[in-house]
Amino acid sequence: MASAIQKGLIAAVFLLVIYFTVISLVSGWNFAQDQFQRFWYFVITLAIGFGIQVGLYSYIKGAMQNKNVVQGKVLALSGTASTAAMISCCAHYIVTMLPILGAVGIITVISQYQIQFFWVGLAFSGAGIIYMINRVMALKKHL
Repeated sequence: MASAIQKGLIAAVFLLVIYFTVISLVSGWNFAQDQFQRFWYFVITLAIGFGIQVGLYSYIKGAMQNKNVVQGKVLALSGTASTAAMISCCAHYIVTMLPILGAVGIITVISQYQIQFFWVGLAFSGAGIIYMINRVMALKKHL
């Protein structure tokens, strides 16, 4: 259990490091700080959600290895849920890369819906956490 918590904490911090690194490289450190100050409650919540998912995933994986239970489908679906949450939470940062691709019209549309992208990311993250908790409870019944 402690290992799963540690992995979750590391994942949350790692996501924040990725956030600041990508935004700083694309738009500069000042922009990254400004974006974080404006949207810190979304960014922190998404990082915590991701950390919880990684922790639950680690717990499930460890429990299955310890009891020699083979449920690869559970792990695959859990990983997919986490990946979907990450993609949706970071999708709004495409805005900063689109000028490179020459898609100026799309930038305006995406930047207008930046908050909605955050909410979609939170919804996916919440759904992923609920799914993972259900898998943990189902696993405990079988062990």
